[in-house]
Amino acid sequence: MGRVVIGFALRLAVAGGREALTRLIVIAAAVAVGSGLLLVTLAGVNATNAQLTRYASIYPQAASDGPLWWSTRDDYFQGRQIIRIDVAVTGPSAPVPVGVPATPGPGEFYASPALRDLLAAHPAAELADRYPGRDLGVVGPAGLTSPDTLLAIVGGTPERVAALPNARQVRSVGDTPALPETTVNLILGVVAGGLLFPVLIFIGTATRLSAARREQRFAAMRLVGATPRQIATVAAVESALAAVAGTAVGFGLFYAFRGTLAGIPFTGMPFFPGDMSLGVWDILAVALGVPAGAAVAARVSLRRVRISPLGVTRRVTPRAPRAYRLIPALAGVAVLVAALGYRPGTSDGQTAVFLPGLLLIMAGLVVAGPWLTMVGARIMARYADRPATLIAARRLADNPKAGFRAISGIMLALFVTSVAVGVITTIVDERGPAPVGSTDAGTVTTVFDEKPTMVPNTVFADLRAISGVRSATAIRENPQLTASGEVGLIACADLPSAYGRCAEGASVIEVPYGLSRWEESASSATVWPAASLTLDDLQRLPVGAMVVGTDGSAAAVERVRTVLEVAFPTFWVGPNVPGDFESDFADTLHGWEQLANVVIIASLALGGCSLAVSVIGGLTERRRPFSLLRLSGAPVRVLRRVVALESAVPMLAVTAVAIGMGLLAAHLFLRAQMGYTLVAPPPRFAVIVVVGLAACLGVIASTMPLLERVTGPETARSE
Repeated sequence: MGRVVIGFALRLAVAGGREALTRLIVIAAAVAVGSGLLLVTLAGVNATNAQLTRYASIYPQAASDGPLWWSTRDDYFQGRQIIRIDVAVTGPSAPVPVGVPATPGPGEFYASPALRDLLAAHPAAELADRYPGRDLGVVGPAGLTSPDTLLAIVGGTPERVAALPNARQVRSVGDTPALPETTVNLILGVVAGGLLFPVLIFIGTATRLSAARREQRFAAMRLVGATPRQIATVAAVESALAAVAGTAVGFGLFYAFRGTLAGIPFTGMPFFPGDMSLGVWDILAVALGVPAGAAVAARVSLRRVRISPLGVTRRVTPRAPRAYRLIPALAGVAVLVAALGYRPGTSDGQTAVFLPGLLLIMAGLVVAGPWLTMVGARIMARYADRPATLIAARRLADNPKAGFRAISGIMLALFVTSVAVGVITTIVDERGPAPVGSTDAGTVTTVFDEKPTMVPNTVFADLRAISGVRSATAIRENPQLTASGEVGLIACADLPSAYGRCAEGASVIEVPYGLSRWEESASSATVWPAASLTLDDLQRLPVGAMVVGTDGSAAAVERVRTVLEVAFPTFWVGPNVPGDFESDFADTLHGWEQLANVVIIASLALGGCSLAVSVIGGLTERRRPFSLLRLSGAPVRVLRRVVALESAVPMLAVTAVAIGMGLLAAHLFLRAQMGYTLVAPPPRFAVIVVVGLAACLGVIASTMPLLERVTGPETARSE
């Protein structure tokens, strides 16, 4: 019997006329979009973990007697970070760096594809001279965090590599656990949860399309002898069929656009397409979970049919929502407030605190939505001065759950958007690139780990021979302030005029060590204090840093870097200009901004689609009441106003609540996680909200032609 019922349900789903086929296509399309976004979210989490795992292979664990010397250092080129790995083999069992076929020997190196492109595109004096020797080939994807990674693996002698900063002996490479990127993992977890709710609402809304019409059809089947279980089976099969088709299309969309999605720098750098992968459990969760969820939604939507065969005719005004529906949202806020005093030290622990709090707020908004809709409807009814306004207000007050269902996706979209924009805008404001003054824009600084006692005259000659170099100064350590390392010493004659002048009678002056803060204090009018040392004493002190002033041109800066690196190869961090360090984090911030844009677009798109499906479903389910209103003399324009007000008024009413709760959640998250205070979103956020709401109003307007077609006199007669 069960096989017969399933076969009958399949035939009914595809042979029920144009209305049934349209419903099937709409549900399948909704499920395709929703399942595709779920797959992208899961693949994004997997890609981030893969990226972090490969990043960890660049920093292998040290072993006291390892047969391979290893030193990882940072260099820069035109604001981009270059990772330089120096290696030297000391035994036959030495491991091979990940991504290359063999460990390079002295005078040999491998380069990543992106670095090789830079080497070929620029003069050797700007970059290639930093890697003298034989080019052995390309570092493969297994050894790179991203297609854009600039990485060089350089061979050397054991004595030379052992003397480098951060040198270590290693026994194995590539088995280091993934580095814990707390903030990235936490934000991705919040994004995944934030997208999950709109996706599920979209799928549930589409599954409920024409629920009233289907209830009547199934009630008729009950009257002719069908059991509740058979009706439930028919409903589940009908929805699951569309969900299976939509899920298959969702998988197709994911794999079709996986390469494009991998190129979006969500974490500050793009992914390899292969990183956007799905595990077996991910595939099973979506392939089985989405159709199962659609079937459950179908059973819930037809609960009145299970009461009795005449259940759908007993339509009474449902009980009005109560204010206690606000409790879940307030509980979510309480969880985030409690997190202010308790911040777990691990990423998983923080996710376990923050993510449930945010999800609880989102669930609370859905639960409280009908009550908010009812309050807004009663206010609208009190001040109604037109028939359309009064009808819409009474209909909303009579069944606020149905009215809120149409705009629940929009509410969650605005909440997720507010959280994403609030968090990322504040991080960018707090940790974005520091402003660089005009004086220091072209200043190249290198701080020595091994302090030389002198700088060869040939180095100064090579630097001054570079077009665009204005000055070259060696800063020596102050023996009285070595521990703090904040003040250095230079000869007064070596002070560039752009950085001020010496105190009266001074031959040696004190300056900021490394010139790292000259952009804050230096100008042509600055007077630097005299030091209690003679020029002879100064020459005996170790050199702590070199500062080279240039005209700021890229060619001059990169040629200076190359000269300094060749002359002083034992650097830990390569010669840099103001903004190099900040540019690394700026790339990450740019990735987070991209992530916020994706969340905004996806959330508003899902909310708009849910609204469209809800409005269309409401029109088809209420065609008889609207047809009777037309027969009684109500103009079509009045009915259009009713439909518009039923969706627009609740949508505008919950906008303020959703945005306010989103910004509050963002503030609590920032205070607990990073100690930041929420920064007001930029004007573009208001533009996004206005444009999003205008698009939703456009969606409502686009359904109006359907109203006239489905509410003709023939509809009332056929019913």
